[in-house]
Amino acid sequence: MPEALTYPRFLPVGDTAMTVEFGDAIAPELNNAVIGLDIALAAAEPDGIIETVPTYRSLLICYDPLETSFVQLVSEVRGLLARGLPAQINETATWRVPFVSDPPFADDLPEVAHRQSLTEDEVISLFTSVEYQVYMVGFAPGMPYLGGLPDALHISRKETPRPQVPAGAVMIGGIQACIVPTIVPSAWYTLGRTPLRPFMPDRQDPFLFRPGDRVRFRRVDVGEFERLARLGTQALLSMVRAAR
Repeated sequence: MPEALTYPRFLPVGDTAMTVEFGDAIAPELNNAVIGLDIALAAAEPDGIIETVPTYRSLLICYDPLETSFVQLVSEVRGLLARGLPAQINETATWRVPFVSDPPFADDLPEVAHRQSLTEDEVISLFTSVEYQVYMVGFAPGMPYLGGLPDALHISRKETPRPQVPAGAVMIGGIQACIVPTIVPSAWYTLGRTPLRPFMPDRQDPFLFRPGDRVRFRRVDVGEFERLARLGTQALLSMVRAAR
């Protein structure tokens, strides 16, 4: 019988990066540890770190091998973990994301309702009843992977991906939700669309969401969606962003 792994694990990634693994699952407590370590490293500013990349269960730390080493970084990270990771509440933002789930924006809502033995209104009611956590950002620029999808909406992905999903699509797949930043192919299910764009290269900060941010969805009708879509970027952001 294979020996059980002990976490955290410190793994070299070539000679310029290290991965710190906290587990092997998608779970909020593991993601909180990843984000906590990322915040602690940013505050401590160890020599040689170039950038960090948070994921579901691990943190990639890229470093300059002329300024530090794998062994030195392991020692410094162990020290941070021993002192305890910071609470992330003051480092994250809460978002109230408006989205429309009426035709023609909710392509897959009828299918989701049928497959989950729910009405369409029940699907949206469940979807909007919880607060989601941004686990990580990836696949497409700025795309947030959202944990916290209610169990009744956990659904296997489509067998045949849709070749093009528009920017702003609000989707679910597996045990997660997401907001599409740019046109992408996807096998997830589209429940609606938001006027928010997670990625806008002409914005001062092109990436809207950060790992650890909290997201709640607010259903709006087509008229309100179109009104919000006509607002300028800053006006819209001021309406949906609570704090960071």
